[in-house]
Amino acid sequence: MTNRVQLAQLDPALTLGPLDGRYRADTAPLIDYLSEAALNRDRLHVEAEWFIHLAESGAVRGTRELLEDEKTQLRAWAAGFDGETIDQLKTFEAVTVHDVKAVEYSIKEFLDQIGAGDLSELVHFCCTSEDVNNLSYALGVKGAVQDVWLPAARTLIDALSDMAEQLADVPLLSHTHGQPATPSTMGKEIAVFVHRLRRQLTRIEGTEFLGKINGATGTYAAHVVASPGVDWPVVAQKFVEHLGLTFNPVTTQIESHDWQAELFADMSRFNRICHNLATDMWTYISMEYFTQIPVEGATGSSTMPHKVNPIRFENAEANLEISNALLDSLGATLTTSRLQRDLTDSTTQRNIGVAFGHSLLALNNLIKGLGRLECNTEALDADLDRNWEVLAEAIQSVMRAAFLRGIPGMDNPYEKLKELTRGHRVDGPALREFVGTLGLPDEDAARLADLSPAAYVGLAAQLARTEVTAWRATR
Repeated sequence: MTNRVQLAQLDPALTLGPLDGRYRADTAPLIDYLSEAALNRDRLHVEAEWFIHLAESGAVRGTRELLEDEKTQLRAWAAGFDGETIDQLKTFEAVTVHDVKAVEYSIKEFLDQIGAGDLSELVHFCCTSEDVNNLSYALGVKGAVQDVWLPAARTLIDALSDMAEQLADVPLLSHTHGQPATPSTMGKEIAVFVHRLRRQLTRIEGTEFLGKINGATGTYAAHVVASPGVDWPVVAQKFVEHLGLTFNPVTTQIESHDWQAELFADMSRFNRICHNLATDMWTYISMEYFTQIPVEGATGSSTMPHKVNPIRFENAEANLEISNALLDSLGATLTTSRLQRDLTDSTTQRNIGVAFGHSLLALNNLIKGLGRLECNTEALDADLDRNWEVLAEAIQSVMRAAFLRGIPGMDNPYEKLKELTRGHRVDGPALREFVGTLGLPDEDAARLADLSPAAYVGLAAQLARTEVTAWRATR
C-alpha cells in the first residue's frame, strides 16, 4: 500500500464529493450561482456597482463625474468574469489572505488600466466585507432558486399533473395503516402531491432576498464621518434595490440571514413532500400497481437478471434526506451571530450549494423515475376485486341515511357491517346477498347492488382534474 498512487496529486484534480463527480451532470447548473467562483463573480459585480452608484450619486463630495465609457468598460470587465479573472484573484488573495480584499485590489488595478485610478478609493468605500458578501450571497441564492431549482420543481409538478390527468379515472384500492381501505383513483392520489407541492412552491416563489450595506456594525458610522450631510440609508436602499434585492434597514455587521432560514425551511418542506412521493411510488411499484419501463442495456441487479430496481426513487429519497439535513443545519446556524458578528456563517454559507445540489439531484431523479412508469391496471383491478369488504363503509352509510329518514330496521348499521366484514373476506355475491336482507328502500338497494369496489371512488376523478387545472392555471 505504501507505493500506491496518491490520487489527490493527479491532474486534473479529482473530486471529493459526488455532486462534482458522479452526479455533476445533474448539479452543474448550480455552479454558475453557488460555487466559490460564482461568489467571487458576484462580489466583483457588487463592488463595481457600488463604485458606480457612489460616483453617480455624488454622495462622496469632491469626486469627479464618472465617464460613461468608464462605466461601460467596468461593467463589461465585471461581466466577463472567467478563468483568467479567477487566477488573478488567486494571485491577489495569496498576498492579502483575504478574499474580499483581493476583489477590491483587482478592481482598483482595472481602474488604473482604463485611466480611472483617481477614483479608485471609491472602491469598497465605507464597506465591511459582510456588506459585499451578504449581497453577493443573496444574488447567488436568488439566481440558483429562480433559474435552476424552481424550474426543476415546476417540471416535477408538471410530470405529476400529467400523470394525475391520465390516471384520473383509474381506480385503486387505498391502504390506510397498510390495510385495504375506501378506494380512490391513482390520478387523485397523485393530485394530492400536486396540491401539496404547489403550495410550498408558492411560498418559495414569494421569497424576499434581503441585503444591506451599512458598515462595520450597521450604523453608517464611517459614512457620516467621511461624508456628512448625506442620507446614507437612502443611498444604501437605492443601491440594494438596484441589485434586485429587498433592503434590510436594521442590522448588525451582518445581514441577519433570517430570509435564508425562511427559504431553507420552505425548501426543506418541499423536499419532505418529495420524500413522501418517493416512498409512495416505491411502495406502489412493490405492489405492482406500477411497472417500470426497463432502460435498454441497463442492469437492475448484478446477480438477479429479472430485476428492475426502483433506483430513481431510492436515489431521490436518500438525496432529499441529505439536502434536508444541510438545509435544517443552515437555517439553525445562520439565524445566530454572537453580538455584532461572528464567522460561523462564513463557512456555513459555503455549503448552500451542496444543500441545493442534493435537492436538485433528487428532483431530477424523481422526474426521470416518473417518466419510466406504466400503470398496471390488471394488478389494480385484481386487488379491488379481492376486497369487496371495503364496501361495508358505503352500505352502513346508506343505512345511516335511511335511519335518519325514519326507515325501520336501519339501526346499528356499523355494528351489523362490522360483524359481517371484520377479519373476513367477503366477495361480491355475498355482499349483495347481505344487502338484500336489510330491508332497504328499493332505490337504495338498487344503488348498492350496482356498486363495486372499482366504482366506489366518489369524486376522486373530479378532484384530480380540478387540481390539475388549478396547477396549469399558474404556468
